[in-house]
Amino acid sequence: MAKGTIVIDTEKCKGCAVCTGACPNKVIALSSKVNGKGYNYLEMVNEDCIGCANCAIVCPDGVITVYRAK
Repeated sequence: MAKGTIVIDTEKCKGCAVCTGACPNKVIALSSKVNGKGYNYLEMVNEDCIGCANCAIVCPDGVITVYRAK
């Protein structure tokens, strides 16, 4: 099974949460904190990421980078 992790550019994230619905393992959730623009950004909330990259594919602003290791 592949193990993945994601990096979110929190300063560019607008908190649209499109990625949360695309994640099969519910790895991403809206943070209670805000970025410099006043948006609640997304953050990784558990370690169950499989590196499928669904979140990065659907992100309209391209702020998610996915890393995967076998």
